[in-house]
Amino acid sequence: MGLFQAVSGAIGGTLADQWLDFYGVPDGLPVTAALFPAVAKGQNADRGSNTRGSDGVISNGSKIVVPEGYGLVLLQDGAFTGFAAQPGGYIWDSEETASQSVFSGGGLVDSIVKQSWERFKFGGRPGSQQTAIFVALKELPNNRFGTQSEIYWDDAFLNTQVGAITRGTYTLKISDPLTFIRNFVSASVINGQGVFDFTDIDNPAGEQLFNEVVGSLAPAFSMYTNDPAKGNRIARLQQDSIGFAQSLSAAVEENYKWRTDRGLDIVKTAIISIEYDENTRELLKNVQRADALSGSRGNSNLQASVAAGVEAAGENAGPGGLIGMGMATSGMGVGGLQQPVTPPAAPASSPAAPAAPAAEDPMETLKRAKGMLDAGLITQEDYDAVKAKALGL
Repeated sequence: MGLFQAVSGAIGGTLADQWLDFYGVPDGLPVTAALFPAVAKGQNADRGSNTRGSDGVISNGSKIVVPEGYGLVLLQDGAFTGFAAQPGGYIWDSEETASQSVFSGGGLVDSIVKQSWERFKFGGRPGSQQTAIFVALKELPNNRFGTQSEIYWDDAFLNTQVGAITRGTYTLKISDPLTFIRNFVSASVINGQGVFDFTDIDNPAGEQLFNEVVGSLAPAFSMYTNDPAKGNRIARLQQDSIGFAQSLSAAVEENYKWRTDRGLDIVKTAIISIEYDENTRELLKNVQRADALSGSRGNSNLQASVAAGVEAAGENAGPGGLIGMGMATSGMGVGGLQQPVTPPAAPASSPAAPAAPAAEDPMETLKRAKGMLDAGLITQEDYDAVKAKALGL
């Protein structure tokens, strides 16, 4: 009885697998899905529907539609047999006996009797496993990274070690689908029994990638901020998503061989926040202050600061402090205190001779000194010294 049951089951399964199928993308997939099986679509309004076919059998002549942004990987008995990277409709064609169909030109003997005999040897099941898998070829978003404590790297611009807590997201791209499937995907997904999603909290592969990205952040920051082409400014990180992504991708490749061993690349990053440690924040304040006080703007700030110092000296230290300060700064003025500013270049055709500095009017100097003497700010001795210097005595 067992013999006849096995033969009957083999024939019934073979007949069910004769129908041609239409395969496509599963419904309800998340946008972050990277790998998933092709599934039979539709029942043709209950006419000619194939609801009893065997898993792992695709009849010759069946059509598989590949949408934009995805590729199609074909496997048989766990080995790659084909790959399509262009969108469109494809027709399944295999030399495997299980795929022979009366609807694709095979006769009754080839498509039913031989298959039934092969299945009988395997207890009524097909003797081959065929799988069609879609793989995402576009960017996969919402991959997160973040640090719980400060990471440190050497910064060329600040000339010291910099520390920060950071978090953000990055997009992934599967650059080599076959390497990715061969080296990084579980057997259940390869057999068409699951969906591979990097952002799935239950996917240990996604957790591993998260840890490796966090471990590569410090060298990535160092690589970016120490690159002269990037201006050596860490403040530009949040404005340069592609530039920092290149540094991060290079860091994970160097440390973990993502592109070489897994067929993965980081394409873009979005740094949500960077919280620098206390020492780094102080350094950045000094850098901002130095930038603000550079050039002609710095001269204005410097002169204003010196004038305020002269006024404070006069109020707090009396005439002696004012005279000691004022006389040391070129005879009562603060105009000579300024940062050197590079003058604009003169036209090459008519170079101009540098103008001689204007001498201070002795009368003006004596008027100011006399006013200070009358106000009681300086002594007669101080006034006589100014008078002698102004008149060249």
